[in-house]
Amino acid sequence: MSVTAKPITRVVDELSRLPGIGPKTAQRLTYFLLRAPAEQAEALAEAVLELKRNVVLCERCFNITDRTPCEICSNGEREASHICVVEEPLDVVAIERTGQYRGTYHVLHGAISPIEGIGPDELKIRELLGRLQSAQVEEIILATNPNLEGDATAMYLTRLLQPLGITVTRLARGLPVGGDLEYADEITLSNALAGRSQI
Repeated sequence: MSVTAKPITRVVDELSRLPGIGPKTAQRLTYFLLRAPAEQAEALAEAVLELKRNVVLCERCFNITDRTPCEICSNGEREASHICVVEEPLDVVAIERTGQYRGTYHVLHGAISPIEGIGPDELKIRELLGRLQSAQVEEIILATNPNLEGDATAMYLTRLLQPLGITVTRLARGLPVGGDLEYADEITLSNALAGRSQI
């Protein structure tokens, strides 16, 4: 017999499904929400519902946005001839924080990982190739994470893209091996962008 009310248990269970949230943290958050004013809990619930209802993928770059095409793709001042290919939407945020890149993006939504059963068909690679047919692209910057999966994805993309006559570059190795772009600081990312090299 549980001494915890079912609504509390449900919220703890749901919160503990979130990445980085263990059972103890989920309990603390639940009891915080329980003690918080009703308006605060309602505002959180409404924000989560709005997130699920109003956020979509950009039809061009597949970044997360509330309108399509997204702000970056529809900005005429961006260099549409440069496409920076990243694994996840958070990588776009990380690169944008540097203020050093003025091109566009393409979000793959993952990396090739045979161990996890993720092959090229599960990524937005076909859509990238489609973009190249309808746009004048001079350079593709491969900004996949500097780990085994990111390197495998970059090599696969390089083999696909080089025959098209497009310059293919990769971020310089100023990024730590095994790290994720979203955790890199602005200076490291700026240096990696500036020192990218042709593959």
